[in-house]
Amino acid sequence: MNKKNVYASLAVAAMTVVAMTSCDKSKSQVDEQAAGSKVVPTETKIAFVEVDSIMTQYKFCKEYSLILQKKGQNIQNTLAQKQQQLEAAAANFQQKVQQNAYTREQAQGIQAQLQRQSADLQALNQRLSGEFQNETEKYNNALRDSIKHFLTSYNKDKKYSLILSKAGDNILYADKAHDITNEVIAGLNKAYKSSPALKDAGKEKK
Repeated sequence: MNKKNVYASLAVAAMTVVAMTSCDKSKSQVDEQAAGSKVVPTETKIAFVEVDSIMTQYKFCKEYSLILQKKGQNIQNTLAQKQQQLEAAAANFQQKVQQNAYTREQAQGIQAQLQRQSADLQALNQRLSGEFQNETEKYNNALRDSIKHFLTSYNKDKKYSLILSKAGDNILYADKAHDITNEVIAGLNKAYKSSPALKDAGKEKK
């Protein structure tokens, strides 16, 4: 299953400008005002989360990945079975034609029927693929919202200016001291409540 996706929050700093109000003030007063108006830089706290670890250790991901895997396999099995049936019917038709087992009208009718079955199979393929794509998108959206919601609460105390998602080599270098992956996974799993429907769907044998 294609695993992917994620999340970053950004903070901005404010700047204060002080204007001169009198032409009679000395240059030293102006310099003092300007110096007093300077913004003192605040510490920028940055952290990152390993996306691959979330995908393999977050309970929600594990449950939904199993569901998607089963649905994908079911789709493949259904399409493969119908394809085999169509190929067998086409081979049988060709054999009967060579044996002159049909009249011209009968052969044309059967051929038209096989063509309809082929078109129906293509339509079924498109429909099932679309349903699977929608289900995958639904999962990705739910995963993203879950992580964003948790990080919003988590960061109230941590006060990070930036939390990056690290997947593969999208970040060229990151000090492990800024890695909060384990904390995030532990928090996500603690907050996660598996719904009975999702749990049953994951256990369902198809």
